[in-house]
Amino acid sequence: MNLILILVIGFFSGITNALFGVGGGVVMVPAMTLLLAYDTKRAVATSLLVIIPTSLISVAQKWKGGLMDWNAALQMMPLAILGSLVGQWIFNKLPASDLKRVFGGFMLLVGVRMLFGK
Repeated sequence: MNLILILVIGFFSGITNALFGVGGGVVMVPAMTLLLAYDTKRAVATSLLVIIPTSLISVAQKWKGGLMDWNAALQMMPLAILGSLVGQWIFNKLPASDLKRVFGGFMLLVGVRMLFGK
C-alpha cells in the first residue's frame, strides 16, 4: 500500500464530507479503485469504515451551526436503514465488475443532473 496516497485520499474525502456531505462514495471509492487498485467491493467496504468518524465530526459541526432538520432526518431514517439492507443484498449478489459499472453510471447521472439540472 502506498501510505501517502492513502493519507491524501483520506484528507480529500474528509474535506468533501464536510463541504458536500459526501466523501466515501464520491472520493474514496474511485480513488481506491483507480490509484490503489482495490476492487470495487473492497473500496466500498473500506470507505464505509472511514465514513463513520468523518460523518460524526461533520454532523457535530453542522449541529453546532443549527443546520440540522431533525424532523426530516428522523422520517428518512427507517427507510434509509431498510434501503441499506436491500443495497447490501444487491451488493452481495453483484460481481465487483458489475458493481463498478453500476457505480460509474450512477456517478455520471448524478454529475450531469447537478451540472445541468435545475
